[in-house]
Amino acid sequence: MISKVLSSAVLGIDAYLVGVEVDISPGLPAFSTVGLPDGAVKESKDRVKSAIKNGGYSFPERRITVNLAPADIKKEGSSYDLPIAIGILSAIGVVKKDKLSDYAILGELSLDSRVRPIRGALPTAIGVKRSGLKGLIIPSENSKEAAVVPGIKTFLK
Repeated sequence: MISKVLSSAVLGIDAYLVGVEVDISPGLPAFSTVGLPDGAVKESKDRVKSAIKNGGYSFPERRITVNLAPADIKKEGSSYDLPIAIGILSAIGVVKKDKLSDYAILGELSLDSRVRPIRGALPTAIGVKRSGLKGLIIPSENSKEAAVVPGIKTFLK
């Protein structure tokens, strides 16, 4: 079961799209993240697992591989928590895959499944608009910053 969610990363003052690919396969339960993640991104597996369980969903006890593409650019921070969680939920059929390619998703997850704000909402919104995506799904605390960019739909949690 494979799912792909779009996210974003900020490099300097520019943002670029990051594909968050989630593969859930048979095997001993494991969770690995590849694609040049920093420590905070690697730690997301614990936040994501707790947030999914505490949000009322079943966490798949299988082999989970998360690929952050492009793999040659370092990914930093906790803003990949929400797209990883959505990718897992999509791969197991809880979230429909058909609309995921239209939006970039960012947000840090708390252990109780609440979504926390991220850094770089403005450059992310600019990058999302340039990429031709329909919108951006971000924490409500980032809405004013992202709303500065005209013509981009911002969905809030």
